[in-house]
Amino acid sequence: MQPIQIHDVVANEFGQVNDYIVSQLSSDIPLIEQIGYYIISNGGKRLRPLLVLLAAKASAELDKQKLDQAIQMATIIEFIHTSTLLHDDVVDESDMRRGKKTANEEWGNAPSVLVGDFLYSRAFQIMVDVGSMQCMSVLAKTTNIIAEGEVQQLINCGDPDTTEESYLKVIQYKTAKLFEGAALCGAVIAGASKEHQEALRQFGMYVGTAFQLIDDVMDYTSTAEEMGKSVGDDLAEGKPTLPLIFTMKHGPKDAVERVRQAILTGGLDQLKSIINDVQNCGAIEYTQQKAQEQADLAIESIAPLPESDYKKALVALANASVKRRN
Repeated sequence: MQPIQIHDVVANEFGQVNDYIVSQLSSDIPLIEQIGYYIISNGGKRLRPLLVLLAAKASAELDKQKLDQAIQMATIIEFIHTSTLLHDDVVDESDMRRGKKTANEEWGNAPSVLVGDFLYSRAFQIMVDVGSMQCMSVLAKTTNIIAEGEVQQLINCGDPDTTEESYLKVIQYKTAKLFEGAALCGAVIAGASKEHQEALRQFGMYVGTAFQLIDDVMDYTSTAEEMGKSVGDDLAEGKPTLPLIFTMKHGPKDAVERVRQAILTGGLDQLKSIINDVQNCGAIEYTQQKAQEQADLAIESIAPLPESDYKKALVALANASVKRRN
């Protein structure tokens, strides 16, 4: 049996999402369109809008109105995600994303922040058109929690005593929450039962957590070309991610001291040694194991959904989240 191709089952709808995204970038201010097109068209896997479509189609047969709403909802999710990227790159002083210069590197911090604000507000404009109070409530809470996660991550930067629990809370807030909102809103748009809405909400949360865990692994196992960003970005910012937290708990004394100092001071002076430390103490395998546990929980959570190619694609998405290289 041929393995399911994740995008293929919603290829037509996915194309409509891309067209709708472009149509909603229009503005009387040319710089907004210029930066918006730059960041939106700059690669990216569009996993979150894909999740909206798969969740909706796995829940029910969609009529024209519901399909249009699902396409709008997928665009809303992508705009919220893109706005957070624009803001993150300014906060993190990043100069590369998806293999190209970040918007703040190309145009400066102020335009990047303001265009991020434009995308946020455009997302809520579209949300009004969709007309689902439940989705509006979900995404209002989602965006608030994402902001809390970003602030908590900022607090954790430079703190080598950050616990695994605190780290997991941050990634569940700043990354997994939007995956969760995407899957839940897809189910809501489709008119899914409360049971199926909850199943898909959990699926999004678990997949989003797995995705971020692997993202943090890749900072110590992949090249800049594979990741589309500079190697060691998290270390340079003093972010205590799980591979570093594990290394400080289980690594040899000299490795522990190297990692502590790197988190305390930021910078990449000992990047090569720290990559070796992380790779040699079991931190990579531990973090991958945690990601696999989340992917397994995601697959288990959608067991109540009826069998379909869309459900198979969701399972494939969960598996792909822990096997990716970029």
